[in-house]
Amino acid sequence: MANAVANGADSARAGAVLTIDLDAVRANYRLLRETAAGASCAAVMKADAYGLGMDIVAPALALEGCRVFFTAHLEEGMRLRQVVPEDSAIYVLHGPPPGATAEFFQYDLIPVLNDPTQLEDWRRACRLLQRRLPAALQFDTGMSRMGLAPAAVDRLLADPAWKDELRPVLVMSHLACADEPEHPMNALQRERFLALRTRFPGIPGSLANSSAVFLGDGFRHDLVRPGAALYGINPQPGTPNPLRQAVGLRARIMQSRSVQAGDFVGYGARHAVTGPARIATIGIGYADGWLRSLSGRGHAFIDGVAVPIAGTVSMDSITLDVTGIPEERVAPGQEVDLLCAQQTVDDVAREGGTIGYEVLTRLGGRFHRRYA
Repeated sequence: MANAVANGADSARAGAVLTIDLDAVRANYRLLRETAAGASCAAVMKADAYGLGMDIVAPALALEGCRVFFTAHLEEGMRLRQVVPEDSAIYVLHGPPPGATAEFFQYDLIPVLNDPTQLEDWRRACRLLQRRLPAALQFDTGMSRMGLAPAAVDRLLADPAWKDELRPVLVMSHLACADEPEHPMNALQRERFLALRTRFPGIPGSLANSSAVFLGDGFRHDLVRPGAALYGINPQPGTPNPLRQAVGLRARIMQSRSVQAGDFVGYGARHAVTGPARIATIGIGYADGWLRSLSGRGHAFIDGVAVPIAGTVSMDSITLDVTGIPEERVAPGQEVDLLCAQQTVDDVAREGGTIGYEVLTRLGGRFHRRYA
């Protein structure tokens, strides 16, 4: 995998280079698997492996022995099937869209059934094919987002025909507050899930997302489903991150200029210059996923030194106050770091008023991507 290059502009032409450290991704998977302490460890590939490219990330994880993957959408699952080993199980979290059951058979995908309509559609397909087709059952244990409500579970179990049609291979739910270890919702959802599991004896269970892997044995069950943690997002904010950052982002300076007191920088003239300064413009903006909310508050780094964003983040460019940085380091063609050892995805999210998941998944397609 070393030095593999994926799609995107050539590095000599691109405004920025996004580096994905596959060794870090694999190391994070190993740590999560070890922390899971006996449970199997899946890998969540939704949103194109959180924006990093599932076509390359998934095979790297397969080399670590990962054989269970999750996507959000059917199309993602169909694409993933082309790049993982044949014996891999691929679950589609959103279940089968109406009229799309045939694609699940064709690509050997397992639907996660979330509501009575999906459940009935899948049972109908089982009857038509006269086969007990595999599926996962997701329960709503308190998030009120996706999953079978208790009444739907009651109706299913009251119909003895379901056992002759459906072949559940996993029962699962999703925690609302796993990144807050002391939140009472965690214990409540755990107890509700345990109660539901007793109604489906012998079927493997899965409750833990990235953060819940670190909540203890009571949350791990048979299968854990880390996603963002694979790529270095801190699973327990406010505590030291046990995972390695897997992404780096470096942009080129397009222009550098001197400004004086009374000058303004950027759209809306929101940044007023108060004294002699130097402004450098880099070729990345909110069209590349760099948050506009970082205007006037975010940073880049030059040789480990923080340089603040001056003014508004534009669609294709950002202006930086590089006053005091040696002139040769801010000439056109020189590079600055936006994701690096000094600034993680979580750091950017904190400055931008969001979460690391959003920062990671927004990183755009105009970058040259380098896999190392």
